[in-house]
Amino acid sequence: MKDADARTVRAGRHTVEIQRPGKVLFPGGAGAEEYTKGDLADYYRSIAPYMLPHLRGRPLMLERYPDGLDGQRFMQKNIPKHYPDWITRAEVPKEGGTVTHAVCDDTATLLYLADQACLTLHRWLSRTDRAGGPDHPDQLVFDLDPPGDDFTPVREAAGLLRELLDELQLPAAPMTTGSRGLHLVVRLDGRQGFDEVREFARDVAELLADRHPDRLTTAARKEDRGDRLYLDVQRNAYAQTAVAPYTVRARPRAPVAVPLAWEQLDDTGLDARRWTIADAVDQAGTDPWSELPGRGRALGPARRRLAEIRS
Repeated sequence: MKDADARTVRAGRHTVEIQRPGKVLFPGGAGAEEYTKGDLADYYRSIAPYMLPHLRGRPLMLERYPDGLDGQRFMQKNIPKHYPDWITRAEVPKEGGTVTHAVCDDTATLLYLADQACLTLHRWLSRTDRAGGPDHPDQLVFDLDPPGDDFTPVREAAGLLRELLDELQLPAAPMTTGSRGLHLVVRLDGRQGFDEVREFARDVAELLADRHPDRLTTAARKEDRGDRLYLDVQRNAYAQTAVAPYTVRARPRAPVAVPLAWEQLDDTGLDARRWTIADAVDQAGTDPWSELPGRGRALGPARRRLAEIRS
């Protein structure tokens, strides 16, 4: 029997039922807007044309809040058996077995995940539908993690890292995380495995921290960082994830992780939670990563340039 408190949405060849669309996921108050499950589904349907290219073929870890921000959080890797059979699966190896992740290849899947109160989609940096498979990332991510909520050190660190990556002839693009920091994303050709990519990212981060030891650090322990910004490269590992472009974050006001054009970092009023589900689609429509090459770069030449700089 169909639930009377539901909304049916047609997306491509599939129909998705949004159960309890009036369920509040983001409580209002204290200057924050209230957003419901229906609002979340509307956002993901609107952002789908911009978001799906960043999701297709990538295993996902799902961050779910069935009772909203004030309820319990679930981090879901294995796709439940009751999910529709038209949702793409990706079975990937893990120690002692395998994990079967959901893959979001179409708008209907995005809507279904919204119905499951999946607020945030965390994606792998590799794809299962490419020749290299899940062992070979086609994305490299530098996570700029500030010691506090001041975004100025993040903007400054992004500029410094961009200069170094320019020396290495690796184009990079910035993205707010929707939380506190910023990701710099480099597209790769997928020829190297995760270990090689992470080692390269660590060497780049250490070189930049050596150049600016009073401002930047690669220390994994918080107590060793002081008031310096942490250059985190740990996401560049097998089975690790990074927040997907245009995903909603589980914070008041429903902030969104949003790709930026480099000139937007000149805005002194910018912070990591600048965009929400109310206006992220407008930002997406500006095509902020239009200058980023569509094809990923080979890592070999950049590694040789890095070795020359360090010698």
